[in-house]
Amino acid sequence: MTTDTADTADVNRLATPPTFQSVSLTRRVKNGVATALVTLAFLIAVVPLVWVLITVIQRGFPQILDAGWWQKSLSGLTQRQKGGGVYHAIYGTLVQSLVCGVISVPIGLFLGIYLVEYGKRSRLAKTVTFMVDILTGVPSIVAALFIYALWVTTLGLHRSAFAVSLALVLLMVPVVVRTTEEMLKIVPDELREASYALGIPKWKTIVKIVVPTAMSGILTGIMLALARVMGETAPVLILVGYAPFINYNMFDGNMASLPLLMTVERNNPTDAGFQRIWGAAITLVLIITLFSLLATLLSRWLAPKTK
Repeated sequence: MTTDTADTADVNRLATPPTFQSVSLTRRVKNGVATALVTLAFLIAVVPLVWVLITVIQRGFPQILDAGWWQKSLSGLTQRQKGGGVYHAIYGTLVQSLVCGVISVPIGLFLGIYLVEYGKRSRLAKTVTFMVDILTGVPSIVAALFIYALWVTTLGLHRSAFAVSLALVLLMVPVVVRTTEEMLKIVPDELREASYALGIPKWKTIVKIVVPTAMSGILTGIMLALARVMGETAPVLILVGYAPFINYNMFDGNMASLPLLMTVERNNPTDAGFQRIWGAAITLVLIITLFSLLATLLSRWLAPKTK
């Protein structure tokens, strides 16, 4: 009886977590220092972000309150004339980004599935991983110059919004591949093994079980990648000219976008140019925020249900 009681007391003692008073002074000091450093790093990261947002909202908010800002273009207006809107630039930004997404998402999704489900240790998979790593670090201006050399110089085609979308594809594909790859890796292998045990082919297991399980995270990554390419400036500067009016043809003629509009109006020292720059900036922030919120809603809606 005495031995059993002692064993029970030892088990209870080991199972009871130590109180704060029992922690040594050295560990408490280290914990306090680590907490202070993490808090300081958080403030260093957040303060500039909040500062930028406040500045953009203060200077650009009056423009977006005007209904004409969303319904008109800058066609027929001079640099000094106030008024007009960015309807043409919003259209160009959305079209170029969505065409980029239509091309990038299937490529990135299939590459991610191949790397996780089929390739793994093969030479081709290693080569693909290496190329994706290179594309991840490629600056946007390099991607734009490559498309210019291929599309304009080699093929002899005109600068256009579609060429911009091709350059954005080079920037978006690595993000989609990495997101898909990481989301598929966290799918439990037990789900795959249970499907194989029921005699379901591998391709159907991937389509019906693996991909739907990871789809919420994949869609979040896709939306964030789209939000990133929307703000790229180098491709639109090199591959398409600015137009103050709306152009529905992606393969011919100039087409405006919000980043290009801000770059062009940067050389306009008047009050009209100042208003257009900050108005376009807050408009771009609102569009990216909308895409981020949409990604969050989709991820929650498509998340696997536990009940």
